[in-house]
Amino acid sequence: MDSHLLLCQAIADRIITNSQQRITFAEYMDMVLYHPEYGYYASDAVKIGFLDSDFFTSASLGSDFGELLTKQFYQMWEILDQPISFNLVEMGAGQGILASHILNYAKQEYPDFFAAVKYIIVEKSQSLKQEQQKRLQDFSVDWCNLEEITPNSIIGCFFSNELVDAFPVHQFILDGGELREIYVTVEQKPEEENSALPIFIEIMAEPSTPQLGEYFKLVGIDLSQNTYKNGYRSEINLAALKWLGIVADCLQRGYVLTIDYGYPAHRYYHPRRDQGTLQCYYQHRHHDHPYINIGRQDITAHVDFTALSSWGERCGLKKVGWTEQGLFLMALGIGERLAALSYQQQPISQLLQRREGLHQLINPGGLGNFGVLVQSRGLTAQEASKPLLGLVVPE
Repeated sequence: MDSHLLLCQAIADRIITNSQQRITFAEYMDMVLYHPEYGYYASDAVKIGFLDSDFFTSASLGSDFGELLTKQFYQMWEILDQPISFNLVEMGAGQGILASHILNYAKQEYPDFFAAVKYIIVEKSQSLKQEQQKRLQDFSVDWCNLEEITPNSIIGCFFSNELVDAFPVHQFILDGGELREIYVTVEQKPEEENSALPIFIEIMAEPSTPQLGEYFKLVGIDLSQNTYKNGYRSEINLAALKWLGIVADCLQRGYVLTIDYGYPAHRYYHPRRDQGTLQCYYQHRHHDHPYINIGRQDITAHVDFTALSSWGERCGLKKVGWTEQGLFLMALGIGERLAALSYQQQPISQLLQRREGLHQLINPGGLGNFGVLVQSRGLTAQEASKPLLGLVVPE
């Protein structure tokens, strides 16, 4: 029996053994992506890049993204008065490509900073962790779970790129003006049907936790307005709040940098976005069917940056700034890199490829539209007054 069938059966078993014969969509998504043996991120199913892959990230486009981030990390180190040990905690490091770009560039361009960096990777997937260890074997890197980091111990920066979008989300629907949650159950088959593959279907019921209703107070959205029609559907990412709370507890002094695709709450929960943002990615194609290709495809939802900012304030994180990736990278010098291509002696094919990669990083219709949220904790008034390079609006 292949992993796809085993995962489907494991999900069905979870449903059947539940007293109400159902699980939340968040539980379903968590099993599909993170089941320790058969989940998408726990297996060899994850494919990142351009050829024969499900999706690509900014780091897939070359080393420029990581190098420009390193420039920002270097300034953060300077603002904190160049501590002897500066923790860079990458959460969800994929194949380790971004980490290799950051560490290589820091070693070449900022040797004093490189000597101070203690690089830590937080990774749930064992298969990705093995790939990271192989790629980063020439560097001193530590791996751990987020819960293993001692509270109030990190001086430096927690950062992530396209992590929060893969957290399991609760799905809800408005029914007769009431907030109802989407649950997953198993369709009862006729006795004569011998298919070994369970069929998963959705049902509506009362919310599994009062946190779902409280979430909208946090982000300032009133779903009772008559602009929200019956059947309005979207997602709530409670896992992101739990994650950010743990990160805040671990950070003594420094920053949290979150890069992902998403919106402020007023855009995320706009009445016209009435089917939410949930997407599935399989072989570079996206669709909205989470009950097919189970364990073989990625499932994501956009990030509500208002929730991260507001919850961060409650957890002791101050909002330093929010911008778009295109503007962030322009402020860090990607424009100068594009201009310098005209003077580089390389084969024309390589120059064109790098030029295309740089343009994709700032394309307002793609990666350039990603959100960049920076939060801080434990900074002195003088340190907090120094603007970060990436948040300075380009002239």
